[in-house]
Amino acid sequence: MNQTSSKSSVIPRLKIVEGHIKKVREMAENGVYCIDILHQTQAVESALREIDNIILENHLNTCVVNSIKRGKAKEAIDEIMTVFKKTKKSK
Repeated sequence: MNQTSSKSSVIPRLKIVEGHIKKVREMAENGVYCIDILHQTQAVESALREIDNIILENHLNTCVVNSIKRGKAKEAIDEIMTVFKKTKKSK
């Protein structure tokens, strides 16, 4: 994280996700109805996607811009594409 605003936005969101994960674990331990647990895990996934978006936007606006200025655009693009290819494989 390079920008303070991104960090200050991501950290609280991660803490919220952490709380949701704890709640999901408790729901599973207590035998809560499966569909209710699925709704909670979907909310966690959505929150994590939003966190990813914030981190990616920060990376593009800082690290990638700096790499392009230093003449390393291909390396920056390759790095991002590697992340997206890995994400696509895991689905």
